[in-house]
Amino acid sequence: MSAYALALREGRVLLARLSDASPVFEPGLWHLPGGGIDHGEQPVQALERELREETGLDLVEARLVDSRAYTAQRDGVHWHLIALFYAVRLAGEVPEVVEVAGSTEAVEWIPLAALDETMLSPAAADGLRWLAAEA
Repeated sequence: MSAYALALREGRVLLARLSDASPVFEPGLWHLPGGGIDHGEQPVQALERELREETGLDLVEARLVDSRAYTAQRDGVHWHLIALFYAVRLAGEVPEVVEVAGSTEAVEWIPLAALDETMLSPAAADGLRWLAAEA
């Protein structure tokens, strides 16, 4: 189970590019900031922790807006992922990857107009469709 952030500012969405350490989705794809919920952790606590690790930004507000199930196979492992999507408000302007050797190699505010689905993980594509429907 994972928690992901849908963060939008001035026509740009916050995305994290997956590294070779990505366990589920292909490295190099842009993905939503967030990740796995640790044992005993509440989803919003996981989201807050993951945002700090992957973006260096602080969570101010989070509202659960959607959930999806995904299946994938990577490196011989079959994955079943439940993703919780949160519309978020963040403190801070310039994102930077804080976690060393994690599943994120870069993080950026990317203009929505510059994205197409071939650049995105399935979860990021679904999140962007939700953002577009809400706009």
